[in-house]
Amino acid sequence: MKRLLFATSEARPLIKTGGLADVSGALPAALRGLGVDCRLLLPGYPAVLEGLAGAGEVARLDLPGHPAARLLLGAMPGSGVPVYVLDAPDYYVRPGGPYQDTHGIDHADNAARFGLLSRVAALLCEVGSPLDWRPDILHCNDWQTGLAPAWLHYAGRPVPTVMTIHNLAFQGVFPPAWVNRLGLPPDSFGIDGLEYYDSLSFLKAGLYYADHLSTVSPTYAEEIQREPLGMGMQGLLAARAATLTGILNGIDDTDWNPAADPHLPCAYTATDLAGKGHCKAALQADLNLAAAPDTPLFGVVSRLTHQKGLDWIIQVAPGIVDRGGQLAILGTGDKAVEAAVRGLVARYPGRVAATIGYDEGLSHRIEAGADIFLMPSRFEPCGLNQMYSLRYGTVPVVHATGGLRDTVDDGVTGFVFDVTSAHGLWLAIERALAAYADRTTWQRIMRAGMARDFSWERSAREYLGLYERTLAG
Repeated sequence: MKRLLFATSEARPLIKTGGLADVSGALPAALRGLGVDCRLLLPGYPAVLEGLAGAGEVARLDLPGHPAARLLLGAMPGSGVPVYVLDAPDYYVRPGGPYQDTHGIDHADNAARFGLLSRVAALLCEVGSPLDWRPDILHCNDWQTGLAPAWLHYAGRPVPTVMTIHNLAFQGVFPPAWVNRLGLPPDSFGIDGLEYYDSLSFLKAGLYYADHLSTVSPTYAEEIQREPLGMGMQGLLAARAATLTGILNGIDDTDWNPAADPHLPCAYTATDLAGKGHCKAALQADLNLAAAPDTPLFGVVSRLTHQKGLDWIIQVAPGIVDRGGQLAILGTGDKAVEAAVRGLVARYPGRVAATIGYDEGLSHRIEAGADIFLMPSRFEPCGLNQMYSLRYGTVPVVHATGGLRDTVDDGVTGFVFDVTSAHGLWLAIERALAAYADRTTWQRIMRAGMARDFSWERSAREYLGLYERTLAG
């Protein structure tokens, strides 16, 4: 059985700020289902310590430049995946979230906090590890673990490493003084190493030193090798194209299953879609939308930001209403976008509804009750909601970028637009409305989407192949 250490800064259900947590919670469990001895390494935030109250100490750590810390061993709720918790209260037990304080400002010592996480990830792979268990391969995720491949490089590469980019926009960039403060070799600070425009970049370190790179969709793997989505890293990524693999994330097809979803008022399947109509009626009632079974109901579950194309949705909303449609929005984000969304609700009562915030149950009910799901992200490394939508027979309209392009087949399972503008989105909406008017065509599209396999087992098998290639050198 291969031994794999999966180093990450968040993992659902213990701690979550974004899609990284979904991957970290689901992929290790799927890998263990394929016979891999996969274990997580996770910082000891308060929520993690509370969620793993039975975790026991397995090692004490005293690393130069960092406060004393402990390693605890527990098991992930639900899956039982072993998880090593890096218990360093001075670093991780504090108000706010994993990366920011209660005012939304980055913790001033993030370089130290995640420098320690990276150092411990590497240490557990080295001969001097305090544990009896040592992995055959280390899988690092995003900038927070990016220094681990650098540490292993200077330790003689005791095990190979995989570095996964979940979103290249977050690069872990800090002043160069941190190179010395973290104890990294001075000669590592150069273009062939950690240096990134005269600063230290944790992500650059991982991209440069890891044996293999991966990201969360095949199209995104291509997009990040050039501007604009390369975000300053495109030269390095293009140079490493032979060792860069795009693997689509999966979804939890137990949690997201319209046939057995406890959040829904009525279950349904691809062979019996009657329950979807009941879900639509219930959603309209819950959101104070007009009761209209035949009107096309558009759903949006998203961060309300420019990146997610919410400005385009706001621009096309009057056209949706003019064409007899309704719009249900759930999310939170930029205050200006939130205000614009509230303005739509005031302008179109009974036709546009919005919930500013996040509600897990409502997100499921929108996926089930809507007819069409809008996801016009300007860029999207993978995306999950379009896959939820396909599974729920809610036809997605998406921008042709990243994982959206890879998961939605234009005219077959949804509608894809290439023109990067509100007009491009509107033309795709018009095509969707034309198909919606033909019930036979529409149900064919719904069922084609529901038949797609986006399970984590599929993704895990691809990662298993990647690990095997990495181990083979």
